[in-house]
Amino acid sequence: MNKFLCFLLLIFTGIYLNGCGMKKEAGEGKLVRIALVCPLTGDIAAMGQGMKNAATLAIEEANENKVLNDVRFELLALDDRGDPKEAVNAAYQIASDKAVYGVVGHLNSGCSIPASLVYNRYNIMMISPASTNPKLTLQGFKNVFRICATDDVQGSFAAKFICKNSAIVQVAIIHDKTPYGQGLAEEFKKTFQGLGGKILSFEGINLGDRDFKALLIKIKSLNPGAIYFGGMYQEGGLISRQAKELGLGVPLIGGDGIYTQEYIKIAANASEGDMATMIGTPHEKLPKANDFIEKYKARFPNREMQPYDPYTYDTVNIIIEAIKAAGMDRAKIIEQIRAISYDGVIGTTQFDEKGDTLNKEISCYFVKDGKWLTAQ
Repeated sequence: MNKFLCFLLLIFTGIYLNGCGMKKEAGEGKLVRIALVCPLTGDIAAMGQGMKNAATLAIEEANENKVLNDVRFELLALDDRGDPKEAVNAAYQIASDKAVYGVVGHLNSGCSIPASLVYNRYNIMMISPASTNPKLTLQGFKNVFRICATDDVQGSFAAKFICKNSAIVQVAIIHDKTPYGQGLAEEFKKTFQGLGGKILSFEGINLGDRDFKALLIKIKSLNPGAIYFGGMYQEGGLISRQAKELGLGVPLIGGDGIYTQEYIKIAANASEGDMATMIGTPHEKLPKANDFIEKYKARFPNREMQPYDPYTYDTVNIIIEAIKAAGMDRAKIIEQIRAISYDGVIGTTQFDEKGDTLNKEISCYFVKDGKWLTAQ
């Protein structure tokens, strides 16, 4: 009987100690995951892969520098393929993971908006480095933020820039029917017309389309001074190239979705003179940008940096700063984000009551000799 009692005592002691060990590890938060959701495959995977590189760099630096001695940060990278359904599936996967304390994403507004419903339901903080449609932060969610300027700012900036700095008075508009592309195009249209410009046509295409010649023949007959395109670099590059092949020798003007070397690769020589707006200040004018670019190139020597890589890098670091201040409490992390003032690669990031960045800077670029150059 005594031997049996001792045997039971040993069993229960082991269970108790193991239980305490598990509880202590969870309480100390040894593993903290930050999720990144963006297109890692598909037509615009180059942008998503760039975001993953930037997030990886930020996570590695945090661990190397031991920003929290008892925490090991880990990146959970999920592929939404730029598809809203896949984005929602990824959001539910994140919601089921108790080790995730923040989400970086999504790239596309059409993905961020439906996924944000899931993050809000589970009180998980998300910061988008790239989703520009105003609807994202107009939903009233306290856990949703973005560090990029919105379509109304960027679209109107492009219209004002063209009216002020060129002789273009007639524009044909093409958009990809997404919340991002169409939203950007509508903002450009509204401002351009308000400034006395003429919109000759407003046409939608489908994501994944490859042949735009019938549409471009129609547009050519209208004699536009430029084509404004609301969409991403894959379709934009093809439109620019096919337009020039048809003898429509006018510049294509787009937003941040085409501001990547991938666009120039697709459009080839036809991209010369094309223009793009991009959120933020040019890197050469930002004190911390050169240091980031050097670190990025050293870590990923065979990868071209994409436009939202600096934004992703800052986003990850903003989340880490909030965790340092708030601990492993999702609600407190959200509160900390709302009050944060972070001096990073893209400048100072602060958020308004909606969760939008206070940094409304927009820059303009044009293609010359196969490279994007600052236009201002």
